[in-house]
Amino acid sequence: MRNFVYLIVFISFLDLFSQLPIMSPFADSLGATPFITGLAVGLYSFTNMIGNVLSGFMTDKRGPFIILVIGLFATAISLFLYSIIADPISLLGIRFLHGFMEGLIVPAAFTFLANRTEKTKRGRGVAISGAFVGLAAIIGPAYGGIVGAKTSTAFVMAINGTIMFVIAIIAMLALRSFNFVPKKKSGNQATQTRVRHLFQSSGMIRAFAGAFFLMFSQGVLALVLPLKVVALGFDAKTSGMLLSAFGFTAVLIFLLPINRIFDHARPIITLAFGISLMGVSMLLLSQFEELTLLYGAMIVYGVGFAFLFPSINSLLIDSSSPEFRGKAYGYFYAFFSIGTVAGSSVIGFLDLQFKGSFMLTGILLLAIAAYALFGMTQKKSVDNIQTIG
Repeated sequence: MRNFVYLIVFISFLDLFSQLPIMSPFADSLGATPFITGLAVGLYSFTNMIGNVLSGFMTDKRGPFIILVIGLFATAISLFLYSIIADPISLLGIRFLHGFMEGLIVPAAFTFLANRTEKTKRGRGVAISGAFVGLAAIIGPAYGGIVGAKTSTAFVMAINGTIMFVIAIIAMLALRSFNFVPKKKSGNQATQTRVRHLFQSSGMIRAFAGAFFLMFSQGVLALVLPLKVVALGFDAKTSGMLLSAFGFTAVLIFLLPINRIFDHARPIITLAFGISLMGVSMLLLSQFEELTLLYGAMIVYGVGFAFLFPSINSLLIDSSSPEFRGKAYGYFYAFFSIGTVAGSSVIGFLDLQFKGSFMLTGILLLAIAAYALFGMTQKKSVDNIQTIG
């Protein structure tokens, strides 16, 4: 059962990553202006964020099963609609729908996994789920780029839609035995208070900050690294190889026996360690110009990513009770979506050179690592992980 939910996570992220190399050229082929092209790419992340938050609330109210099934079927339909796109306006409409519907899937899937995992094994469990996200990040862009180049963007989306539709049918049959008994609530005010408490939990805030800055750094990498690689005289394929190096490194750590560390070490420690390594790698990328050294910096980034992702998931699980975990994951993945857009947008707005972009990002990541550790030496510090509900 758990393995099938891991597969759902993989397919959802595969759909996301397969869009990266093909969406901008597709918008351009429709005659979209640069502004509309950027809007078409960013609109997915924006509506995905809305879907994430709504999914969290609906998951807590109805249970993860029904939200997963609805999200999978609705996303499959939206993917098939790419075949009827005829102009930039219709592209924007489909992107809006696609992002929103896919936003329903991931919070419900991770809530299902978290609620079915023993607390003593939750670290290893989220590490395995991270491995599936990492695999999607490695396979998705290559699959989308190759198949899209030989066929069309609509064909890639149709393949994704077919896979999603089949997975939805299997999910409807295989996961329906999951029993969900909603807790009685005293009214809207109680719900609002719970959400307010969500953002007052120090552990949860650190999880949200980790999610945001993890994807912030990804946005910077996606924007700046290819430009630096080309400026150094290497071909565009080298950027993909560098990104794959970090992905393979992360997946290895997720799957090797070292993943047991996430069951025993305090997540706040592994969070600080992971985000610090990511910060160091950014500083190295700002200085290195030799290809071998760039690969080394990306491997350091991959190790950091591998420590950060399970840590922020473990913090979220430890800081929330099952009846409130859907909302927690909804906001958590909303911060993922915001971070992706913010990383590329902020760096683009500041118009920094390669060195400045990586240095700024590295300093920000190291500052977040320091914040994550702040107050740990104080007795009965308010930074101890609190449990909501």
